[in-house]
Amino acid sequence: MSHIASLDAGHAHVALLEIRRGPFNYVNEALLRELADHLDRLDADPGCRAIVLAAEGRAFSAGADFNSGDDEGTSRDPGPLYAQAMRLFRSTKPLVAAVHGAAVGAGLGLAVAADFRVSCAEARFSANFNRLGFHPGFGLSATLPRLVGAQQAGLLFFTGRRIGGEEALRIGLVDQLVPADEVRVSALALAGEIALSAPLAVEATRATLRRGLADAVAEANRHEREVQCVQFATDDFKEGVRAMAERRAPQFQRR
Repeated sequence: MSHIASLDAGHAHVALLEIRRGPFNYVNEALLRELADHLDRLDADPGCRAIVLAAEGRAFSAGADFNSGDDEGTSRDPGPLYAQAMRLFRSTKPLVAAVHGAAVGAGLGLAVAADFRVSCAEARFSANFNRLGFHPGFGLSATLPRLVGAQQAGLLFFTGRRIGGEEALRIGLVDQLVPADEVRVSALALAGEIALSAPLAVEATRATLRRGLADAVAEANRHEREVQCVQFATDDFKEGVRAMAERRAPQFQRR
């Protein structure tokens, strides 16, 4: 089953990819592999100068589904999923995320992997890993502080709080805030503006700005995975997942 659709962006040099695992677009290994494959093909396409990543349904991505499990066999070891996620940071074309709804956990990691994020006041962002009882993943321990600073990243990680689009704009998590029904068209407009610049110059500048990023994220993610695999076996993780499903405050016992 395909999770990523390639759509007409209405611009000769802009590609539009849409996540289709609605309504919540939970991240899994298959989705990320397909997305990375699309990005690889667009990297090899000289006509493509910028890419927009959008999503159908209610959420941009509500994260990984740790409650009911993945219908395609993702285990508690996030290694296969992360192997595909790390490929996203090796892409060479500018990527704009159109975040119209929730970007939570791994969904936040996906949004942060883009160069820019266009969103709306109604969107919700959360690095809710600690609230679920485990260490952040998806390379967010490297990417989120780089984007919003160590202080704001720590606040988002430790509390697991959800913030709206206006707060996300204030701290630098979002680059542009527009009405909810204009998120995708505005992301396409930004990508079109990027596509007006010389593509060789843009890609070289992007490579300079992101020099060492993919390696740093991969190294951070190796540590994330090691800690997560230990914490997935704890009672606190089980309690965090139950509490989320039951919409109540978790009662952690440090075990």
